[in-house]
Amino acid sequence: MSIRTDKVASLLQKELSSIFEKELPRRGPLLTVVEVRVTNDLGIARVYVSVIGDDVERREALHRLQNEKKYIRKLLSSRIRHQFRRIPELEFYEDRLFEKASRIEELLKQALDGPSK
Repeated sequence: MSIRTDKVASLLQKELSSIFEKELPRRGPLLTVVEVRVTNDLGIARVYVSVIGDDVERREALHRLQNEKKYIRKLLSSRIRHQFRRIPELEFYEDRLFEKASRIEELLKQALDGPSK
């Protein structure tokens, strides 16, 4: 990544987080923008979100994001259009790092506590 793409990704993450928090109707589980990666040509922004909920809620939340992609991009455009000629296309992906880290933490705790009696 270049400094330019890093700055764009950081701005997009900040603005998308704000949009999720303030402008999208709150339906379903909590969504958090974990990371945004932008292609070198700034044409695509890959948005990684953490979804708190069970498997069904996570699938539904990602499906909803995919369906509302154009609307979210429009909201994003209204906030940052003065800084870009073109707003990147948005792609949403689930980031399960928190879930994996929690599982590893749980396994380490079990290992340190020793075998169950």
